[in-house]
Amino acid sequence: MFLQLGHTKLDAYAVTRQFVKECYVAVTQFPNEEKFILTQQIKRAALSVHLNLAEGSSRKSDTERKRYYEIARGSIIEVDAAFDVALDLGYCSTDSLSTLGEILVKCFKYLSALINSIKIN
Repeated sequence: MFLQLGHTKLDAYAVTRQFVKECYVAVTQFPNEEKFILTQQIKRAALSVHLNLAEGSSRKSDTERKRYYEIARGSIIEVDAAFDVALDLGYCSTDSLSTLGEILVKCFKYLSALINSIKIN
């Protein structure tokens, strides 16, 4: 927000930021009894995607940077799996998650590209 560093100019940064917002919006339709369980897990994992991208971008070592990006991508998979459970429980519908799904796939592709661009000897 205040530091205008290189990672804020990445397309992946903008998309992961949008991903967090969409996840936060999507879980508002969950029942109240999920407020501190599945809802919080999805929020934490979504935020982890964005924050690990940012932190990884600040690392000087290719190995460290790649690891942070891999953690971010793992959190995307975690969110995807959590929404599978939410669908099974009837907390949301595939239609209501269509925009989120598109953004999730886009985040996964951006992070995969960043990971694959780092060649470690």
